Amino acid sequence: MWTGDNLPIMRGMNSASIDLIYLDPPFNSKANYAAPIGSEAAGAEFKDTWTLSDVDAAWLDLIETKHPALNRVIHAALNTSDKSYLIYMAVRLLEMRRLLKDTGSIYLHCDPTMSHYLKLVMDAIFGRKNFRNEIVWCYTGPSNTKRYFPRKHDTLLFFGGASCVFNPDAVRRPYVAEYTPARGLYGQAVAEPSYKTLHQRGTVPPDWWADPFLTNISAWKNERTGYPTQKPIALLQRIIKASSPPDGVVLDPFCGCATACIAAEMEHRQWAGIDISPKAAELIKMRVKREMSLFYDGIHRTDIPERTDIEPLRKYNHADNKKLLYGEQSGNCNGCGDHFLPQHLTVDHIIARSMGGTDHLSNLQLLCGHCNSVKGDRGQDYLLAKLAA
Repeated sequence: MWTGDNLPIMRGMNSASIDLIYLDPPFNSKANYAAPIGSEAAGAEFKDTWTLSDVDAAWLDLIETKHPALNRVIHAALNTSDKSYLIYMAVRLLEMRRLLKDTGSIYLHCDPTMSHYLKLVMDAIFGRKNFRNEIVWCYTGPSNTKRYFPRKHDTLLFFGGASCVFNPDAVRRPYVAEYTPARGLYGQAVAEPSYKTLHQRGTVPPDWWADPFLTNISAWKNERTGYPTQKPIALLQRIIKASSPPDGVVLDPFCGCATACIAAEMEHRQWAGIDISPKAAELIKMRVKREMSLFYDGIHRTDIPERTDIEPLRKYNHADNKKLLYGEQSGNCNGCGDHFLPQHLTVDHIIARSMGGTDHLSNLQLLCGHCNSVKGDRGQDYLLAKLAA
């Protein structure tokens, strides 16, 4: 369990190390949330109102330079708040794609506020052909709305590659018992009906989930901690059983009150959770003891992990880097766009070192002498703004 910003923590994790990612991030609801005083989750809070001040300019550099299709999707958003939120989410989803195994899947939990934009962002990052389901999770509860139908569903966007794990038999639910009248010798109905079993194993749930044990808040009230966006354990158990192998690794990068971590523990999966609030680590210990009657003394970390799946980085201006980048950029400067011979281009950082940029090839580019001089030790956003002016 990590406490901290999930972006640098995920950047320190090895590629292709996760079987299933479930995330229930902020929804850009234009509201702020806090657990009630006196509840088990008291002290947990988060802001869900977004402006450009919440966006690191370095993220813009990365998306504009390396992911043009994703950049177009983000700029299709109609207002600054939506764009800011999508930039925040996009840089994290890019890391999640790297972390997933070829057999892995991701479920993004959202509501109608931003689900349409997030679907396009995930199409651009994970590939439209890897979209599997838009699952509708229905629930009940009071509503005092007078101007529209009560909003009582969330959306789960499920993406997985061609070889992603899916265990339909693990999530079958019983068919509703069906009775058909028995017939006598000449076709007449007899007094006692006969029982007909359609399929003893049951049926795989469709992509709308309205099961009473998932939708009725009273069915899982004993789980509640007071965390404002808590989900039922049964919901996460269905996802984990369907889309992860036994002993697989589950990651929840916005773990909140840790429901996904608890469900993974119940289903005997390995798991990792990340949350910006230290309260999440406390809730895991409390909930494992309460809901599983087990003593939990897991590892709680606040550091940034170090990847062990890559070779030591070569110096950023290494000749091999320049050769690879020259082919990738077709010999064009990544600032002004003009074509140059290799000797007239210089290897430079997209995200400046002063802003946390690394010497990984994904953070490098070639610039001509003029653009390199204008940019200096600043980020690519500074250069592009100067060129535009």
